[in-house]
Amino acid sequence: MRTNDLVLISYIEALLDQAGVTHLVLDTHMSVLEGSLGIIPRRILVDSDQAGLARMRLREAGLAKELRET
Repeated sequence: MRTNDLVLISYIEALLDQAGVTHLVLDTHMSVLEGSLGIIPRRILVDSDQAGLARMRLREAGLAKELRET
């Protein structure tokens, strides 16, 4: 998943934490390089062993449109 929406990232992190899904948010410090314009989206990565559970939780929360194909 990729997004520039910081609120959405926080929400997704909370959902994944509740589900016990280990995740990693990448590119959080790229604003230093881009000048805080929000051009570079942040990426949320999940281990392949937990991807099915993560996708299910996000779909249940109505976030299916945010998911990327694997």
